[in-house]
Amino acid sequence: MADGSLTSSGLTTAYLRRITAIDPTIHAVLRTDPTALRQAAASDVRHRRGDVRGPLDGIPVLVKDNVNTRGMPTTAGSLALAGSPPDRDAALVARLRDAGAVILGKTNLSEWANFRAEKPTSGWSAVGGQTNNPYVLDRNPCGSSSGSGAALAASLAQVAIGTETDGSIVCPAGMNGVVGHKPSLGLVSQDGVVPISAEQDTAGPMARNVTDTALTLAAIGDAAHLPDERTAPGGLRGKRIGLWRLPSLGPEVDAVMTRTAEKLRSAGAEVVEVTPPYQERLAELEFPALLSEFHRDIDAYLATREGPRNLAGLVEFNRAHPAERTCFAGQELFERALAAPPTTDPAYRAMRAELKDLSRRSIDETMAAHRLDAIASPTNPPAWTTDCARGDNDVIPSSTPAAVAGYPSLSVPAGSVDELPVGVLLMAGDREDGRLLTLGAAVERRLHAWRSPRYLPSNTP
Repeated sequence: MADGSLTSSGLTTAYLRRITAIDPTIHAVLRTDPTALRQAAASDVRHRRGDVRGPLDGIPVLVKDNVNTRGMPTTAGSLALAGSPPDRDAALVARLRDAGAVILGKTNLSEWANFRAEKPTSGWSAVGGQTNNPYVLDRNPCGSSSGSGAALAASLAQVAIGTETDGSIVCPAGMNGVVGHKPSLGLVSQDGVVPISAEQDTAGPMARNVTDTALTLAAIGDAAHLPDERTAPGGLRGKRIGLWRLPSLGPEVDAVMTRTAEKLRSAGAEVVEVTPPYQERLAELEFPALLSEFHRDIDAYLATREGPRNLAGLVEFNRAHPAERTCFAGQELFERALAAPPTTDPAYRAMRAELKDLSRRSIDETMAAHRLDAIASPTNPPAWTTDCARGDNDVIPSSTPAAVAGYPSLSVPAGSVDELPVGVLLMAGDREDGRLLTLGAAVERRLHAWRSPRYLPSNTP
């Protein structure tokens, strides 16, 4: 756009046409913003006047549908919120607008960010139906930022916004062959975002490359905590990376990680194998803590919206509306959250304190013991077949340490298994987002693993 060869209006029109042509196959976009072309035209005026607001000025952005946008519904995938739209933008959307970005539309998601049914199907919501993986259409896109990941894979926008409590940015990025960054906790404001837990929730950028991801983080994040080197060029020579293998994800994924390590070593990095401690205890404690936090935080959010005013009202709404029970969707987690101890309970407080301590020590101790720049692990297994009756069939532990600690993580494409993308997940210490993105850009350049999807109906005979 800087040289005038491309306008925001032209780019936005191209993406809108592509959504019309391709999205009926993957169901990633719930709605487009009727003002998108007006936003783009305003950006074009700024470009002609030389009054550009920054690198995102005129760039079309898709926003996950649990992030408030004025004038458009924000539903978290639920019919309970499908009435009146919020009366103001989430803070991060306001920052995108201030940066000149074009809000292109809203993406589908796992309903209530995968925190409703005991055995959910990622990418399904009562509002948007099932999002499909663009690489193989009968496979799952992971969640809960399913539509954001699938839309980027299908080139329906330049960048997208996802949200994560544990895995909900990085897993869809990995399974859809794109880049996803879960920022350090507090780097991006959660004001106006449908919550699960204030102790772990964060919105974050997703894109087809690390550079666009970093530029988007700079627009939506707290600049006081973003190091200047976030977009600086960097290489791999002399970097020390700890490879955390996860055999539970299968031999094909392990082979991708072996090839990844070989490529990083060939570029001058030192790769050592590590096993971060305390993982069993983290898995034991995280879910009970989230139940208590969800009850507190969703009650506070629902009080700001029309519709059910608290979690108990939401449970009753779902019981009264059969469309909320398709795809075998129960609400066991809602019911368990209602019965969970309040966050004032000493037992809950001890549990959250132990989670914070062990998760941070898991990363900090591993990095210190091996003098690491980052820890690397597989982001995801090959996407499983979508099956409402069975639900999701994989537990992916790699995202948990950074998610619970509030530390940054970044998924970059690493390879594929039978046409299905596999990502490598990079983790680092608190507020090391800039260093992690710089390292991620170097990893991305060395692996060069991105491949465009072929929209295969299936990859099984």
